[in-house]
Amino acid sequence: MAVVAHNEKEVDLLARLMRAEAEADGELGMLMVGNVGVNRARVGCMDFTDIRTIEQMVFQRPGGFEATLKGYFYQRARERDKQLARRVLRGERFHPATNTLWFFRPEGDCPAQWYDQWNTGRFKSHCFFAPTQEDCPEVY
Repeated sequence: MAVVAHNEKEVDLLARLMRAEAEADGELGMLMVGNVGVNRARVGCMDFTDIRTIEQMVFQRPGGFEATLKGYFYQRARERDKQLARRVLRGERFHPATNTLWFFRPEGDCPAQWYDQWNTGRFKSHCFFAPTQEDCPEVY
C-alpha cells in the first residue's frame, strides 16, 4: 500500500529525481533521497503545507530540488530507478533519512544543524536533516 497517492508519471518523476540527486551514492543513497521526497509529499508542516503530490514535491519552488534545473534530471527513467521509487512510495524508510525533510552535499563535514534542522546523519556525500517531532509530528 502506498504512503503517497501516485500515478506512473509520478513514479517516473521520483525515479528521475532520486537518480539525478544521488546516483553517485548508489541505490541506498537514491532510496534515502526518495525518503526525503516522499516525506515532503506526505506531511503538512513547515515548507511543505501546500505539497500534496509527488509532482508538486519534485517541482516545488522555492525550496525544491536543484537537480530539476539540470539536464540529467530530464533523461528517461531506467526500470531499476522506477523499482527503487516504488519502494519508497510503499513506505520503506532508510536511516539516516527516515524522518528527514532536507539533505545537502557539503564540501566538508555535516553541520549539526542546517536552517535550524538537526542533522540525523550522513550517507556518503549527503547529510540529512529532520525537524523536531514538535515542529512536524507527521514525519514521525
